[in-house]
Amino acid sequence: MRRTDPHPNAVLGALLVAALSFALAQTMVAAALPEIAHSYESSTSTATWVFTGFLLSASVATPLLGRLGDLFGKGRVLTAVLLTFAAGSVIAGLASSIEVLIAGRVIQGVAGAVFPLSFGIIRDTFPAERVPVGIGVISAVFGIGGGIGLPLSGVIVDNVDISWLFWLGLLALPAAVATWILVPASPARERVRLDWAGAGVLSVGLVALLLGISRANEWGWGSPEVLGLIVGGVVTLAGWVALEMRTREPMVDMRVLRRRPVAATNMTGFLIGFAMFGSFLLVPQFAQTPESSGYGFGLSVTGAGLLMVPSSAAMLLAGPLAGTLGARFGSRKVLTAGTAFAGAAFAVLLEAHSAQWHFIVAMVLLGIGIAFAFASMANLVVQSVDPGDVGVATGINTIMRTIGGAFGAAVVSAVLASDHLVGSPLPTEHAYSIAFLISLGGAALALLASLWVPARSAPEPGHHGEHAPVGALSRG
Repeated sequence: MRRTDPHPNAVLGALLVAALSFALAQTMVAAALPEIAHSYESSTSTATWVFTGFLLSASVATPLLGRLGDLFGKGRVLTAVLLTFAAGSVIAGLASSIEVLIAGRVIQGVAGAVFPLSFGIIRDTFPAERVPVGIGVISAVFGIGGGIGLPLSGVIVDNVDISWLFWLGLLALPAAVATWILVPASPARERVRLDWAGAGVLSVGLVALLLGISRANEWGWGSPEVLGLIVGGVVTLAGWVALEMRTREPMVDMRVLRRRPVAATNMTGFLIGFAMFGSFLLVPQFAQTPESSGYGFGLSVTGAGLLMVPSSAAMLLAGPLAGTLGARFGSRKVLTAGTAFAGAAFAVLLEAHSAQWHFIVAMVLLGIGIAFAFASMANLVVQSVDPGDVGVATGINTIMRTIGGAFGAAVVSAVLASDHLVGSPLPTEHAYSIAFLISLGGAALALLASLWVPARSAPEPGHHGEHAPVGALSRG
């Protein structure tokens, strides 16, 4: 039986488990791809689809399910998303071939909508004064999952069957039950016709763009396939914008995305995602490099992942703090501070990376930066749009971070692949320095984008009617 008066802490607990299950699934396979290729007797390029397929599915599903949550109830849609994610986890865990494993991961990817749906639930059900902190906590989990997922992946690869990488996704089941019981019905909303044409064009554009980015290092950035996919994706997305502007009941109201607070926040999200995902790739790979190469620490997969733990610990503390500071000083200042912390982290790695403590310092700075940036971005979007647009607007922001992350991972991979030690497949130390510099540049541009965000912003009434009061509980 669904409760109509749940305590906010109980709702937040359910949302935390839901968010953690997705965040772990997103990053845990990254460090294990070589072992996955070996275990399933596939090529490395084929095994990469275990990660790429998940990324593509999440990018396509996030705005679609965010809109369905706005229309039909965020708690109801989130429950369905978590059950689907759990089903994908079972398929991946039982997979006997790489093809079945990839299919399971594609199904898991629908959980990309966990974050925008969670943000909307917090806005609908929390007292107004607790909304920024709640969003800050959930936002921090996005990064915490990455920091925990990397070392946990190493522990699993080194000690137990690799299928446990996917069985952990069953964390979504208790989260689904708790969501169904605890999250009340969303505020009543007038039903509108679903924009299936817009959804289809958006899906095609995102798939083409992300596919081109994810395969660029393998096929070559200048190859006709990569250029065709990237250019085709950009053109298709431009066509989608034009289509949405002409559609009477669009999936995404372009007036929302054109608003300066939302546009500037999305640009910042793209750039901070670029820097963050670069770190997920650079730090473990650098740490695993044998000391005989002249740099690196020769750590195991588990040991390299443990270097990311300080980042997770910092996020755990900084996430709620970001919400509190945002409520007091404004989310834009917190966002700017977050980008500055992230830039400082890569500045440290650029100047000093000869000892493990250098990385620990940098990861603490990066953890604070990511927590501040993610929490403030979500709060800025939620504060700037009509309640009926929260799901899709925060979904688009999540996609911008994902696309930025895909770009960041592809670019730093290309840099590392371009400069090898003589007679070795290992990148040179100089290649890592260039990659750290590029990530620093991404964080610096994110800081500039954050300054474009207005200091204060309020939602403009859209075509959906009056705003529902923030924090009001629906009794429907």
